[in-house]
Amino acid sequence: MNLRGLPSVEQLLQTRLAAELVACYGRPLTLQAIRSALDEVRWRVSKSGEATLPDREILLTQAASLLHMWTAPTLLPVINASGVILHTNLGRAPLSTAAIQSMDTVSRGYSNLEFNLETGKRGSRLIHAETLLQRLTGAEAAVVVNNNAAAVLLVLSALANRKSVIVSRSQLIEIGGGFRIPDVMRQSGAKLVEVGTTNRVHLSDYEEALSRPIALVMHAHRSNFKMIGFTGEPERKEIADLAHKFGVLFADDLGSGTLLATERYGLAHEPTVQESLAAGADLVCFSGDKLLGGPQAGIIIGKADLLARIKKHPLARAVRADKLCLAALTATLLHYLKDEAEREIPIWRMISARPKQVKARAGHWAAELGQGEVLASESTIGGGSLPGESLPTWVLALTVKSAGRFLEKLRQEQPPVIARTENDRILLDPRTVLPEQDGALLVNLENVLQSQKLKRNP
Repeated sequence: MNLRGLPSVEQLLQTRLAAELVACYGRPLTLQAIRSALDEVRWRVSKSGEATLPDREILLTQAASLLHMWTAPTLLPVINASGVILHTNLGRAPLSTAAIQSMDTVSRGYSNLEFNLETGKRGSRLIHAETLLQRLTGAEAAVVVNNNAAAVLLVLSALANRKSVIVSRSQLIEIGGGFRIPDVMRQSGAKLVEVGTTNRVHLSDYEEALSRPIALVMHAHRSNFKMIGFTGEPERKEIADLAHKFGVLFADDLGSGTLLATERYGLAHEPTVQESLAAGADLVCFSGDKLLGGPQAGIIIGKADLLARIKKHPLARAVRADKLCLAALTATLLHYLKDEAEREIPIWRMISARPKQVKARAGHWAAELGQGEVLASESTIGGGSLPGESLPTWVLALTVKSAGRFLEKLRQEQPPVIARTENDRILLDPRTVLPEQDGALLVNLENVLQSQKLKRNP
């Protein structure tokens, strides 16, 4: 086959369709796509010896497909109908309307992120969330970094580099993404001192270890698994009191970091940030995007003198929070200050939703689709929070020919729908679907149901 019949890149650029592509995608990227389309034809001809060459319109259509694929966003909004409230793979906590508006307002122009409006001089980004955290928790000071793993690493690096840190063997945890307490210790330069056994640790174990030079006693909350059976460990207050008796600091990594009492919603008790401080923790670390219901962030609160040292550590700049995080976080914290968290923060609306409310939505979905069964089921908290705990819920159950194929088709819709299966049925949980997403969910379900019906009845 003679490839001389292929048009040149310049010839293709002179066409109307190419001009439209340049206007949409820019000249450099359009050039890359056209060259790739031509290269694909040359490769195909050399391999298979095709007798005919594609015309210009086909070549430009192929280039357009490449441009669409190259520029299509990979981070997309999805509808979470799985029943997992803090779904780590789906971005954990959705933000409140106020948090989203705050980010939008701050991002549209300049802000006083590090500018003191009273003095006209440089200010600190740390103050924006710190004052709210002080008022909410009673802590002397606070700092916000980009996630809780960074918060723990920063505390250890600033206060225990080349020094010994006590951690119970029952708390040498690993959470998603490979965050392991022993590895973080090594990275920070701290020396790990293990006490107790995997399932039981006694106060005397801590006391024996404190007989040597120790910089910090650390408590790591087992936020993503449960230990049952022959287990036991001292209360936080007992550990804190003992550490202080030896003149040693006590830091508590709470992980999820709730400000509300989870037992009010029929869940097991999750230690609150306020309880940790009241127990005597000198520092408390927790996440922003779990049970707090805000953006991804790591929050450290506690004694002012310790936070002053942490703020000055070089690592603090490397892991600091940006203006969008701080805007969303402050808006989220204000919901707690104004006693409106249950109403305004999406995850707390989901957690506090009554089963009869959820059942009514599932029933509405079934009525709109004209099929499906409303069944009792369970929602989970997820995100490494309250492992093993669930909330009673109601789901819409759809019986389909192939549950796996149906889920795949739902993921291909716009926006994608994430559901779960049980006994070869599709289960959709209204608890984790935002109310404003109901319309899109029903349209997407109808599309997939209709496509499968057409395949069965050609």
